[in-house]
Amino acid sequence: MKNYNFDELVDRTNTNSLKYDGRQMFFGTDDLLPLWVADMDFKTPDFIVEALKDRLEHEVLGYTYRSDSYSDAIIQWLDKRHNWKVKKEWISFSPGVVAGLTLAIDTYSKPGDEIIVQPPVYFPFYDSIKGLGRKMVENPLKLVGGRYTFDLDDLKQKITANTKMLLLCNPQNPGGMVWTKDELTELATICLENKVLIVSDEIHSDLVFDGHKHIPLPTLSDEIANNCIVCMAGSKTFNIAGLTTSFVVIPNKKLFVRYERTLKVPHLHMGNIFGSIALETAYREGAGWVDQAVDYLQGNYRFLESYLADKLPKIKPMKPEATYLIWLDFSEYQLSDDELNAKLIDAGVGLNRGVQFGKQGSGFMRINIGCPRATLEQALGRIEQAFG
Repeated sequence: MKNYNFDELVDRTNTNSLKYDGRQMFFGTDDLLPLWVADMDFKTPDFIVEALKDRLEHEVLGYTYRSDSYSDAIIQWLDKRHNWKVKKEWISFSPGVVAGLTLAIDTYSKPGDEIIVQPPVYFPFYDSIKGLGRKMVENPLKLVGGRYTFDLDDLKQKITANTKMLLLCNPQNPGGMVWTKDELTELATICLENKVLIVSDEIHSDLVFDGHKHIPLPTLSDEIANNCIVCMAGSKTFNIAGLTTSFVVIPNKKLFVRYERTLKVPHLHMGNIFGSIALETAYREGAGWVDQAVDYLQGNYRFLESYLADKLPKIKPMKPEATYLIWLDFSEYQLSDDELNAKLIDAGVGLNRGVQFGKQGSGFMRINIGCPRATLEQALGRIEQAFG
């Protein structure tokens, strides 16, 4: 098996990279290390790039459709990686996971309906709910033993006759939790009993660390499968987010038909040539690359954890079970969120503000460790100079 070099430094400036070329816009300076946007600084795998180059040898880039081999690649990947046996007729398209869950909100609810979120959580959830005129209901996660878990008693109290949907983040962003079978079953059972549809964002499902196992929500039972839709993609896993290609798995035929109708009205179902090729190639050839990438990310986390314990013990990282996004607790410094963010920018490091993920994120920052270790070490050195 080929060994991949995740230590290679890649210059991403002047490529219209949001992460790098957007620094001035978001931080007011270009002079910082950006460890914020949730893409990795590793090269997109060579087998994906070669497949795209091969397609460019045919110089007509007209309308295309997704072939049976595209669906088969998804089916085989989900079976081998997650023991989830998916049927082709369950698979639909989305330009991105956020687009998929937004389309789901539009499809399965109406303005004024209540939709539950579980903060601190991926902040585009809030934008999708509010942007479509739905009422957001917060069921905050609770911290138990340094790990987030569901507050099911609070959930039961929050559900009303007007509650139509719950947005689930599995694995969780920003905490990095891989929800257990028991956690998911209890949550899904409450939703099932109250006719609350679950839309599950499972984009980080391939980036799971040792000792943990991702459980796709529909695998819990047929009844639960019929009360959920799952949004997935290879974009985080293989660093191909710019190709705007995701997929949605909907086992319930009636729900599937309704989603497809919403998707096709604005002609979003077509996708693009290169996204389809990249996703199929990734799932056919990418198992070895993913395994090595996850090993490297785990090494990055161990490095960060050791560095903070030794030199910055007031900064407490939440131990991740998945993802390359680490939740850092700066609360011991007793700074306001604006002061904390400004201090990091002055130090030359750009992170995500914790309050973006909900008021429960006050005092936290999110750091992206999907980068060469040398970059991470440099960023931590700058933080140490500012806070040490």
